Amino acid sequence: MEGSQQQGSAERRPPGRAHRSAGPQGTQLFQADKLREQAEQAQPDSGERASVAEPVLEGNSPSLGGRRHTLRAGRQTIGRRGDNDIIVDDPSVSSSHAWILNQQGQHVIMNMLSTNGTFVNDKRVHEATLKHGDRIRLGQAEFTFLTREAGEGRIGARHWLVGALLITAMFAALYLIWY
Repeated sequence: MEGSQQQGSAERRPPGRAHRSAGPQGTQLFQADKLREQAEQAQPDSGERASVAEPVLEGNSPSLGGRRHTLRAGRQTIGRRGDNDIIVDDPSVSSSHAWILNQQGQHVIMNMLSTNGTFVNDKRVHEATLKHGDRIRLGQAEFTFLTREAGEGRIGARHWLVGALLITAMFAALYLIWY
């Protein structure tokens, strides 16, 4: 009886096909390039703007195609393996390459004993605190850490202080001139 079941399933297979088209539970088998293509099409275009509250990693390498990954609170894993938060399909990237940690608003990248290393601004690091515009390289995959959009000015406390001092100096000069 077993022989007749196996024979029957062999007869259902299309002639001339040397490999299986479905797994043992009927799951359709795909070639790796087809899966990658479908994953890229299904991946939502984040289109989100970078901000201090929600910084992004923007892919620079051709294989990363400018894709953006918003960094959330806590820890995110980066690597080639499918269970990472940020998956980098590049053979030079280790399966579990690095972590990015949000530590009280500071983003820190940590190398996880990867084969090809983690680099920030072309310097090999085990751990580094990231700043806007830092270039990150994992193997041959390159990203930029962004906390604001290009051309977007940043007005910090120092700028406000300088502005307030200038305005105060102008009022003091006008007071001296008129009185």
